[in-house]
Amino acid sequence: MPESNGMTSIVRHPLVRAVFVTGVALLAGCGPARKSVFPPSLTLQEVSAKPGGTWHVTLRVRNNSYGGMSFDIFQGTLRVGDLGAVLLDAKIDQDIPSFAADVATIDLLPTAEMSKALAALAAKGSAGALPYSIDGHVTATPEKEDKAQTFPVHGKNWLSPVPGIPDTYRSP
Repeated sequence: MPESNGMTSIVRHPLVRAVFVTGVALLAGCGPARKSVFPPSLTLQEVSAKPGGTWHVTLRVRNNSYGGMSFDIFQGTLRVGDLGAVLLDAKIDQDIPSFAADVATIDLLPTAEMSKALAALAAKGSAGALPYSIDGHVTATPEKEDKAQTFPVHGKNWLSPVPGIPDTYRSP
């Protein structure tokens, strides 16, 4: 029907109204974009052999996701060379931004064979290297999520003595 100025309202046209309502419904259903979440990685950054036989271990936790994550705990095993594994139970309790890393520390009592392997490595000097592997899982809460998730982690690398710092070993 013509309006007072002689024009027909475009909103009254059924096809235009249907397209408009469908467009609004589609946009309303989009909501906030979720960021991709990928499993973190965990490696040894440093191992210091302390008097009394304990090791002070620095774990490097890397967030490989597009959003920040709140890391809670790591539970798993550390194996040095071909020797038996020791249990690791580390409280991380850190918020790590996307594609960043941070460290957590833990003191552990290695097996006698692991201590001997580290001593043999120290005798070789900076040219020596000892393989290690970490297996376990990390519990973390991704950004914009309420529920924590458990991620498997597997890390393998080498420990080498740090020149000039006795009883200290680092991983590249």
